[in-house]
Amino acid sequence: MSTPNKQLKYDKAYLKMATEWAKLSHCERKKVGALVVKDRMIISDGYNGTPTGFDNCCENENGDTQWFVLHAEANAILKLARSNNSASGATLYITLSPCRECSKLIHQAGFKRLVYINDYKDTAGVDFLKSAGVEVVQLTELEH
Repeated sequence: MSTPNKQLKYDKAYLKMATEWAKLSHCERKKVGALVVKDRMIISDGYNGTPTGFDNCCENENGDTQWFVLHAEANAILKLARSNNSASGATLYITLSPCRECSKLIHQAGFKRLVYINDYKDTAGVDFLKSAGVEVVQLTELEH
């Protein structure tokens, strides 16, 4: 078991990496990045964007997000499903707290921790995860 200070140091480092991953998104409105970490290894990653084979434009002509855009955490979970790894007992690092739909995926996939930076407009996803026994941590200060 790591000390709280050591865990915080790792949490901040992984969130910084998720922030870099978010920059890969082609979306204009929001760029969100996610990392799945288990036993101090990154086993999956994702960012918000369109499904494979679709045009990378995430917004329609009115600037609204297309309905088929995948959220960063959903992309990371789907990538994990195609691998030999499992989210059971893992930590999800994400730059924006999850929506209601993604929080169900996070819980069902077996994550034990969620660490995020910014709040999504609706806190129902985070509230759901807390009620399901997932440890939820928000870190807004990533320096030091």
